[in-house]
Order: sequence, then structure tokens, then C-alpha cells
Amino acid sequence: MQHFRSLLYTILALLTTAATTACAAGAEGSAPSKGDVPPNYAGRQLDGADVSIEPGDGKAYVISFWASWCGPCLQELPVLVNIQRIAGPEKMRVIAVNIEDRDVYRKLERQIRDLGLTSTFDLNGKAQETYRVKAIPHMIIVGNDGRISSVRKGYAKAALEDLAADLNQALAAAGK
Repeated sequence: MQHFRSLLYTILALLTTAATTACAAGAEGSAPSKGDVPPNYAGRQLDGADVSIEPGDGKAYVISFWASWCGPCLQELPVLVNIQRIAGPEKMRVIAVNIEDRDVYRKLERQIRDLGLTSTFDLNGKAQETYRVKAIPHMIIVGNDGRISSVRKGYAKAALEDLAADLNQALAAAGK
């Protein structure tokens, strides 16, 4: 009986270790991708308020990570502005997440906000880590079904037609 009990404790210890390892691996995990439920956190505004996406609120979302020193990011910003303008804030919310420090963001924030985008900065890289952003621009499109419909890395004018298709898919999901 003592041998059986010892064997049982050993098995339970192994199972606990395996479960802990699996949870840690899941926490590190891979980048959110198409079909996944996205992380909610999308940066912080200057007033200290965290910005979250709220799938199920009748809107699709575009979350784009960018920096002022990134040429492709600056080319993408007018596209983001047009997305917000054409879709309308009642159907889609575009969040421009600046990855630079607070002082740089402070200088840019008003201009971005005046363009009609929700503007945030990524305090301590928390949103970048959550979305596993390795390079910018990095765009995540979320439909109202609460799932990521597209992840786009980089920017090219040649890809605008594909981007439009991804946005239409997200808006169609938002209309359901």
C-alpha cells in the first residue's frame, strides 16, 4: 500500500508539473492570429486611461502599431484615417498604437486624434507583448464576432485591395 501511495504521489507531481508547464507555454504562446479572440488591451491615452477593444459592441476594430520614424507606418496612417472616415465610428473603431515613449507620443497625440483615430501609446511595451508585435506597421482587424479576421504585417500600396477585402469581411461580421 505504501508503494502504491508513493507511486500515486509521483504521478500527481508529474501531472502538476506538466500542467504548469503547459500553462506557462500557453501564457507565452504564439501571436494572436485569424480566428483567435484578441487581447483586449490596446494601449493607454495621455490621461492615463487604458483603451480596450470591446468585441460585441456592434463595431469592428482595426488596431495598428506604428512609430513616427517608420516610413511605411506614416504611409499607412492616411489609409487608417480613410478607413475610419468611410466606415464611420459607429461601425468601426481604428486604434493607432504608438510604440514610442510617452514624450514623443505627447507631441503626436493631438495630430492623430484630430485625424479621427483613437490614439494610444504602449506604456512599457505591454500591448506589443500581448499582440506579439515584432515589427511595424502591424495591423490586427477584429470583426464583431469577437475574433481576429486578419493580421497584416508591413505596408504596401499593392496590398490595399486585399486590405479592403479584409475590412469588408470584418464589417460584414459586425453587421451580424
